[in-house]
Amino acid sequence: MRDPARRTLAATPPGPAAADGGQAGPSRRRLLAAMVGGTAAAAAVVGLAPAFVRHARAADLPRFGLGIASGQPQATSVVLWTRLVGADLPAQADVAWELAEDEAFTRIAARGTELASWDDAYSVHAEPQGLQPARWYWYRFSALGQRSAVGRTRTAPAPDARVDRLEFAIASCQRYDVGRYAAWRHAAAQPLDLVLFLGDYIYEYPSAANAVRPVEGGRVRRLEEYRARYATHKSDPALQAAHAACPWLLVWDDHEVENDYAGLQGEFLEADFADQRAAAYKAYWEHMPLPKALRPDRGAMRMHGRLDWGRLARIHLLDDRQMRDSQVCPQRGRGGSNTVRLADCPALLDPRRTLLGPAQERWLADGWAPDRPWNLLAQQTLMARCSWEDPAGPSRGGTYWTDGWDGYPLARRRLLSAVAERKVPGVVVLGGDVHANYVANLRSDDDDPRSPVVAAEFCGTSITSLGLEQARLDRARAFNPHILHARSDQRGYGRFTLQPGQLHADLQVLADARDAASPIASQGRFVVEAGRPAVQRA
Repeated sequence: MRDPARRTLAATPPGPAAADGGQAGPSRRRLLAAMVGGTAAAAAVVGLAPAFVRHARAADLPRFGLGIASGQPQATSVVLWTRLVGADLPAQADVAWELAEDEAFTRIAARGTELASWDDAYSVHAEPQGLQPARWYWYRFSALGQRSAVGRTRTAPAPDARVDRLEFAIASCQRYDVGRYAAWRHAAAQPLDLVLFLGDYIYEYPSAANAVRPVEGGRVRRLEEYRARYATHKSDPALQAAHAACPWLLVWDDHEVENDYAGLQGEFLEADFADQRAAAYKAYWEHMPLPKALRPDRGAMRMHGRLDWGRLARIHLLDDRQMRDSQVCPQRGRGGSNTVRLADCPALLDPRRTLLGPAQERWLADGWAPDRPWNLLAQQTLMARCSWEDPAGPSRGGTYWTDGWDGYPLARRRLLSAVAERKVPGVVVLGGDVHANYVANLRSDDDDPRSPVVAAEFCGTSITSLGLEQARLDRARAFNPHILHARSDQRGYGRFTLQPGQLHADLQVLADARDAASPIASQGRFVVEAGRPAVQRA
């Protein structure tokens, strides 16, 4: 999805997106100590309490300068990640890891050694097994005479466990050069069980002349360039703190590869785009807390998956980039998105078109959890219909942005109709991508206002990436009554508390995303009750 900051590089179509519970650990309230010494961002991180992890100064840990992370928590395992950096690394290096039941590492639960090599950018993906369900652990790495900072992670509850609570955040779209990561500074201080990151971890664009903090190089296309861009993003102390505070579940979107790409088609219709995508996928795996089994193979990588959080919820992670059909009615000579009137682009209603691919559609339809009160659908973008002109007016059916679900309306109908037909309980769609907070009710048939509401949607704003003018969203609200809340003028993240009977949502937004020390406040609070899919204002 295009970012308004890119206007100096290319024309931007008027799309809706960027026109451009378990056992608590004893240190749950421990103060976050210093990150990167001597910077204002580090001072801001240090000033927050409560937080979960004590960080050493990155200047004292040059081999571990990109931080540490954990992810993919299962009931008896988790993935631990780091990457060695430095100009004089050997071709291979042993990296020892430890996982402990206490922050002082007096009760070691698991330990091992991984081989970090040049081939995988010296990334480490350790996978301790045989852990206890639903408990917190601490972890660290050692290599080449240095020891990393300490991170905090946890396992998921056993699949059949009765669970009273899940605290999680959703976040997306963290373009490095247009802002600072104050949102991560605040998120790192919250008592979260999980972070769901929903895409656009990096941006492939070069920086504009007025960048808040410029990135290196030009437009990213090669493996070494992707690796460098990840290193730039991951050098931020607040992002490192958020990774070290709790495990993450991740999906990607387009900017991890190229704006608006679809399957094997790039925005600029490059003949070698398959090679570019393969390089991007490789770099993504190298820099995320993902298991070895997901290492890309022949240019492809499985991203979709599921996690049961005890008997409370099933989390479904979707991939809406790798297997989608290309966007219809693009701009002349380009791939990617456009904003079109339905009357001028009848191909939008081709029932064969899919955003997820046929196999992933079947996987999702067959995998809903009817025996749990909640089904959380973690995916990339806005699912609710959003027409930018009156569908009953001259537009003759509405005007839509083709990169999101509005570009695949019959695929959306198939998904939501299956939810209605199977009476899937507690479906909550979580998204990002569009650099705005949207809260909406989803019906099984957008064309029939009498069709039932079958799901709630919370599409979160960006960490930093710029959004549309708020006036455009205000005008569009009149044509989209199912959208209860739409704000594109503030950056931040979504904070959620899930219990058997209710989901509480709190949209946390910054005063100024260009300020690493920005305060944060609530833009709105909402509730979804189990058995009643419609969203209510809290």
